[in-house]
Amino acid sequence: MANTKKMTKKDYFAILRASYPATADNYDEVIAFIDHEVDLLNRKNSADKKPTAQQVANEGIKTAILEGMTPNRLYTITEIQKEIPECAEMSNQKISALVRQLKEAGLVNKTEDKRKSYFSLVE
Repeated sequence: MANTKKMTKKDYFAILRASYPATADNYDEVIAFIDHEVDLLNRKNSADKKPTAQQVANEGIKTAILEGMTPNRLYTITEIQKEIPECAEMSNQKISALVRQLKEAGLVNKTEDKRKSYFSLVE
């Protein structure tokens, strides 16, 4: 099965614009409409998106996790939950997701020992 690229709205509008007959009575209006729709799609895709309230709150929790961890010590998710007050009411899955984001950002190391994950600060 070949890898095919899924067509986007922009692609469809380009096909419509190219194939619409120039001899049609309403050619100018149709082309103006297509150009307007493509312009709207471009603006929608290039808009600067602000972080949501939840993303802002998560950044504060990630900062608290980093500040609560001490260097040269390995932590499990459960230990982070118990020792960092901001994480006390959170589920293990939520903390795990935030720590994974910290790991992807290069701020935390992950070590596995007997199928158990441990996290430490990057030095």
